Amino acid sequence: MTKLCLPDGVRACLFDLDGVLTRTAVVHAAAWKQMFDEFLRRRDGASFRPFDSARDYDEYVDGRPRADGVRTFLASRGIDLPDGEPDDPPDKDTVYGLGNRKNILVLEKIRKEGVEAYPGSVRFVAAVRAEGLRTAVVSSSANCRDVLIAAGIEDLFEVRIDGVVAAERKLPGKPHPDTFLEAGRELDTGPEAAAVFEDALAGMEAGRSGHFGCVVGVDRVGQADALRAHGADIVVEDLAELLEDDS
Repeated sequence: MTKLCLPDGVRACLFDLDGVLTRTAVVHAAAWKQMFDEFLRRRDGASFRPFDSARDYDEYVDGRPRADGVRTFLASRGIDLPDGEPDDPPDKDTVYGLGNRKNILVLEKIRKEGVEAYPGSVRFVAAVRAEGLRTAVVSSSANCRDVLIAAGIEDLFEVRIDGVVAAERKLPGKPHPDTFLEAGRELDTGPEAAAVFEDALAGMEAGRSGHFGCVVGVDRVGQADALRAHGADIVVEDLAELLEDDS
């Protein structure tokens, strides 16, 4: 093991954004809930069953590309909507329309509340770089670069594979491993020599199916057992726990 508490063969670290590096997972969860509750209320009336910010978010939405999150949640409720077009207006009841409404809401919340990076994550990434390991951020979010800049951490990462890049390169999102594998390729590192850092169950599955050298689950919401069940080799509440001088 290195002083970073990672397997000796790890040469690159691939980090998810929301919930791992920045305190934006709760903002995304709130935006998803507002959007879905408004849609379900229009569809089902006052007796609608609300979106559960814990269970529904973790199971169907967290870590997935936006349109996939819409489809997966709606399928869990037996609802089938047409995909529509990527530029559908946010008031149109299509997969893309609902996704675009969610994006407007999350950007409004980020502008109002700001973006904060987890101090322990910043310390860990800085230590990773000091040890000579390579770094990438891998996120399903199309707003990844803006969030990195707002949090003041963009310069900590050599490579960014986000929702924009994935769409351009036609990479399937998490739980498929393709975005993480693409980041490894850009860092000239095979999956066996890369560590994945994720807080989402879909991200755990991506790490496991991609056969990465180490999959670290970051448990911000008390789901350590679920993270392990979905593929985590190590589970921590904060990345600073992986620093030798913090153990």
